[in-house]
Amino acid sequence: MASVAFLGLGVMGYPMAGHLRKKGGHDVTVYNRTAVKAEKWVAEFGGAAAGTPREAAAGKDFVFSCVGNDDDLRQITIGPHGAFQAMKKGAIFIDNTTASAEVARELAEKAAAGGFGFLDAPVSGGQAGAENGVLTVMVGGEQAAFDRAKPAIDAYAKMVGLMGPAGSGQITKMINQICIAGLVQGLAEGIHFGKRAGLDIEKVIDVISKGAAGSWQMENRHKTMNAGKYDFGFAVDWMRKDLGICLAEADRNSAKLPVTALVDQFYKDVQAMGGRRWDTSSLLARLER
Repeated sequence: MASVAFLGLGVMGYPMAGHLRKKGGHDVTVYNRTAVKAEKWVAEFGGAAAGTPREAAAGKDFVFSCVGNDDDLRQITIGPHGAFQAMKKGAIFIDNTTASAEVARELAEKAAAGGFGFLDAPVSGGQAGAENGVLTVMVGGEQAAFDRAKPAIDAYAKMVGLMGPAGSGQITKMINQICIAGLVQGLAEGIHFGKRAGLDIEKVIDVISKGAAGSWQMENRHKTMNAGKYDFGFAVDWMRKDLGICLAEADRNSAKLPVTALVDQFYKDVQAMGGRRWDTSSLLARLER
C-alpha cells in the first residue's frame, strides 16, 4: 500500500481515484476545486480530503492529477498552493490530464530540479473506461519512474505503456485523437450515404464491420448514430480542446494534418448547432441538418 494523493475529481478523476483506493488498496487523499465533490468522494470511498493541492501532496509517494487543461495543470502543480511545493524527494507525480507536450516537458524539468519524478500519462477510454477501471494509459517520462508507478496506475488501467521521454505520452494521446477524428467522420459519411441510398444501415454495418472497414467506433457507435442519439460518449467540447492541442503541436513540429483540421471545423459547426455536450459521433447530425 502506498500513500497517494489525487487532484481533480471530474467525470474521469472521481472513479480513477476510487480504483486507487478500493482496487489498489492505497491510502488516498483527494483534492478538488469544488470541496463538496471531495467530501462526497471521501464519504463513498474513505480516505481524506485536503483543502489545497499542496496539502494533499505533502508526504505522498505518488500524486495523481486529472484536470481540464494546461492552465489548470500549472495551477495545481506550480501555482501558489501547488503540489510541487510539497512533493517529497523521490516521490512521483503522475498527470492523467490531456494537455500539451510543452507543459509536460516544463513540469518534468521542474520536478527533476525538485528531486522527484514526473510522468505525463493521459488516458483513453472515456468515462465508462474510468468507471470500469479499464483505461489505456500512454506515458512519457523516465523508465525508473515508470517502473515504480505502473503498479499503482494498474488500478484503473487495462493497458499502460511507456512511449518515450517527457511529453511522449501527450504526443501519443494526440495521435489517438487524430485517428479517432478521421474514423468518426468516415463512419458518419458512410451512414449518411447509406441512408440517402435507401439501404438498411443495420444490415450494411453487419456486413462491413466484419471486413477492413471495421472499427471500435463502428461497433460501439453506429446504432446510436443511426438513431440520432448523441449522449453516449466523449463530448464535442472536449474533442475540440484535444484537436486544438494536436493542431498546435503540428504547427511546432511541421506535421501536416489536413483531415484533422477539417474535422475540427466540422465539430465547430456541431457546437454552433447546440451540440457542445453531444458525443463525438454527432458529426452525423451535421450532415443531416
